[in-house]
Amino acid sequence: MPIISPSDLLLPTEPGLRALARELYALAAQQPIISPHGHVDPGLLAEDQPFPDPARLLVVPDHYLTRMLLSQGVPPADLGVPSVDGSPVETDGRTIWRRFAAHWHLFRGTPSRLWLEQTFRDVFGVSTPLGPATADAVYDELATRLAEPEFRPRALFERFGIEVLATTESPLDDLGRHAKLAADGWGGPGGRVVTTFRPDDVVDMEFDNWSANVDRLAEVSGEDTGTYAGYLAALRARREAFAAAGATSSDHGHPTARTLDLGPAQAAALYDKGRRGLADAADAEAFRAHMLLEFARMSLDDGLVMQLHPGAVRNHNRWLHTRHGRDVGGDVPQATEYVHALAPLLDAHGNDPRLTVVLYTLDEDTFTRELAPLAGGYAALRLGAPWWFLDSPEVLRRFREAVTETAGFYNTAGFVDDTRAFCSIPVRHDVARRVDAGFLARLVAEHRLTGDEAAETIVDLAYRLPKQVFKFGGGPA
Repeated sequence: MPIISPSDLLLPTEPGLRALARELYALAAQQPIISPHGHVDPGLLAEDQPFPDPARLLVVPDHYLTRMLLSQGVPPADLGVPSVDGSPVETDGRTIWRRFAAHWHLFRGTPSRLWLEQTFRDVFGVSTPLGPATADAVYDELATRLAEPEFRPRALFERFGIEVLATTESPLDDLGRHAKLAADGWGGPGGRVVTTFRPDDVVDMEFDNWSANVDRLAEVSGEDTGTYAGYLAALRARREAFAAAGATSSDHGHPTARTLDLGPAQAAALYDKGRRGLADAADAEAFRAHMLLEFARMSLDDGLVMQLHPGAVRNHNRWLHTRHGRDVGGDVPQATEYVHALAPLLDAHGNDPRLTVVLYTLDEDTFTRELAPLAGGYAALRLGAPWWFLDSPEVLRRFREAVTETAGFYNTAGFVDDTRAFCSIPVRHDVARRVDAGFLARLVAEHRLTGDEAAETIVDLAYRLPKQVFKFGGGPA
């Protein structure tokens, strides 16, 4: 059997389809990267310091990797993941790398392996296969590259062809790193690195230290959060500051997609209950749901695109959360309902073209049954790409197959990498572009699209749509 060359990675294996897909992929590969949602530390680009050793760059912060090793009995502390309880963790980068390489076989068939191998090859020019016997050789090759000026963050940003990168910050962030980026000509409105407004820590009453966070919100906004009206004023003030720092969207990571319009009096009473420490889980869910309506109203005023990322049960692995904190691989997906959950928001604003709500899911079953019909029927809705547990070639293909017949291509929002791993950004976008090339090639072969239509569509999916939906300028022709 002939070996598929790296240039044909993920493209169809049937020769005729592969030839069509190659042509379409070549068009997509030329497009700049629009990265409208992610979690890269803006300080990385603001300071532009050399990356640390390969382990601290590629293993320690990547919960896709540390999570898999934990499932096989390797504790995160042995991989250098910082602890929050003061317990010791491994600090030697080479030791961490060797442990990781010794378990490389665990990642066979996973997107993590695909992304890492592309990163080694395409970003760092390292072609030595990783494994226990080659751990030191690969580590040394990577470390050599990281010491070179061409591998500093801003130089890589240029080489990756990133046009816009959106980071994600809390309203409590002073946005100082974004101010530095703006001063250097990299940030601010229309800049290359912009922020995103993520208010979960001051909205979710079940968030650690919620009430203290609301007190801090008063300090950074200059508004009195002692009342519900003052709380809303504080959120509006921070949204204004974020927009001044270049933000074009907000992001909401709620456990469910539920929305609710309580009315001012009932919302104020619930807010006061939470501030007194008397709110229960049902109260917290109701307040989160109501705040999505409030944020939709704010978006009508300030134009920020709303992103809704529901469906994650946070900190399900309680031992991991206690030992190492949030966002280290302890979350799991749950079934998520959208049709009834979103009805209050859609009744109020779903047909208003001034509002854009980008919906994501961790529940693949909802693609056909709920999300595509919703996006195909409301002017305000767009579908976000598969993310997190669904960010794989297989699900990206199934997404196109599931939603296109009802929502089309133009009710989707382009690809988002949703990553903390800066060096994986180009390879993740490349995977999405390859999958789309294969899907469109099949439509051409089936005489459902002309070649010209497919060529236009793949450029729209890769570049023009995310620019338009997330208000970075431009849009589909």
